[in-house]
Amino acid sequence: MTDHHQDAALAGLEDLIGEPEGERLEFKEARGGFHFERLAKYCAALSNEGGGSIVLGVTDRRPRRIVGTGAFEEPGRTVAGLTDRLRIKIECREVQHPDGRVLIFTAPPRPLGLPVHSEGIYWARAGDELRPMATQELQRAFDEAGPDFSAELHPSASLGDLDPVLIEQFRSMWRKKSGNEGLERLPPPQLLGDAELIVDGRVTIAALVMLGTREALGRRLAQAEVVFEYRSSDASIPHQQRIEYRVGILGILDQLWDVINLRNEVLHYQDGFFIGDIPAFNEKVVREAILNAVAHRDYRLAGSVFVRQYPRKLQIVSPGGFPPGITADNIYRRQLPRNRRLADACARIGWVERSGQGADRMFEESIKEGKPRPDFVDTDGYQVSLTLHGEIQNPEFLRFLERVAREQGTQFSLEDLLTLDLMQRDKGIPDDLKPRLARLIEEGVIERVGRGRGVRYIISGKFYRLVGQHGIYTRKKGLDQETNKALLLTHLARAGAVGAPMSEFEEVLPAASRRNILRLLQELRDGGKVQARGSGRWVRWHLGDGKN
Repeated sequence: MTDHHQDAALAGLEDLIGEPEGERLEFKEARGGFHFERLAKYCAALSNEGGGSIVLGVTDRRPRRIVGTGAFEEPGRTVAGLTDRLRIKIECREVQHPDGRVLIFTAPPRPLGLPVHSEGIYWARAGDELRPMATQELQRAFDEAGPDFSAELHPSASLGDLDPVLIEQFRSMWRKKSGNEGLERLPPPQLLGDAELIVDGRVTIAALVMLGTREALGRRLAQAEVVFEYRSSDASIPHQQRIEYRVGILGILDQLWDVINLRNEVLHYQDGFFIGDIPAFNEKVVREAILNAVAHRDYRLAGSVFVRQYPRKLQIVSPGGFPPGITADNIYRRQLPRNRRLADACARIGWVERSGQGADRMFEESIKEGKPRPDFVDTDGYQVSLTLHGEIQNPEFLRFLERVAREQGTQFSLEDLLTLDLMQRDKGIPDDLKPRLARLIEEGVIERVGRGRGVRYIISGKFYRLVGQHGIYTRKKGLDQETNKALLLTHLARAGAVGAPMSEFEEVLPAASRRNILRLLQELRDGGKVQARGSGRWVRWHLGDGKN
């Protein structure tokens, strides 16, 4: 590890140690080692309570001290074992501190409706210890998913209501995805039975949505329809084109993309002498958005899915609000298919991940192209409204990401991209993304300003040098110093004639060292804004008279 990366890792560890221990953070000394089974239980409990980290090699009582751990000499093997055991993605960071080696294991939030267990027991936290989840807690967790309407059997539909061409297309895609050549020889009833689209010869709602003929959907499930509309401007009330698609989704997805792509403007951005082309609407993002709308809509409601295209905007509206526990803020990382049978059928043919929402792909591709995030502003309890924006909002940021990836070989995760996107828009970083900060500092993509509770993070100077905005970088880098000076002046104004000693300034700026506070006071004194009276340990500071 380079000196820069080592400093960044140590700074990230320092921030973590300063955090209060709670449901999402656990500290263990583990000097001589730590049992794998116990680690698995803690990771399961952390996941069941919203995700979090367990830190080995640090005392759990304050003031915390780094004592070092000899546990898990090969963290990669440990992570692989945890992931295999728990069926969730576990991450580990190893930090070599002067006082000892520290391991930080991080567990993601559990999928909705699917609590995490280790060796058959679903674990939760009980202070510093572990306990099995109570029966009521487990029931609430399992009930999050609710009934699967797509798995229900249609009372009057038959195999004849399914399009033979779409059935063969489903067979071909499933065989290609699975590599199972035996699927080629199965008669349609057995093929669809193995896919759980028909049960005991009866047709499920999922089968109709995926493979139904136009006539069958008109009679049996008229709401399984996608309506496309094109408007030439945001202000246009009448549509210039309207197409109604009422056939199994397997037969319309390509057609929908083709009609959208006919008016898909190519956007240009320049990096030096290189001019790059990016389509207004990314094919992966559009397909994922339409699949989400069809797979996760509420088929108990009568409305259709609407796809409305504008020159620089695509809006997709589906009946039914978000499933329980899903919000616009967590949709990229939480999982709860409303129609699991239908989602599983899509997964068999490689359209979607079996348990995923697909929203993570939409966010990742949009940010990589320098576009605004997918937004759900008009979503309410009755509909999910997704808007994809077809313009590059910050070409400089796009150039920066591409250059870092090209020159440093850096691979950005979705969480990395979300963090950087928030920072370049001067937005706060939510708690679930803060663990990404240490890695981004190590990569030299962001910088840490200040210490302790007063720490801030900004996009690194590389970005501002690339885009020729040196002044903005200087302002952002020095912003906390000016803010700290303002806080000191405010305190002195309240102190009045009695002034204030250094001990009070340390309370005002707990994240700053005494040396740094003294430097700020000296700068204020040089500007005539403050003055010192007394000497040594008896010195008190007062507002100045404006003379320097």
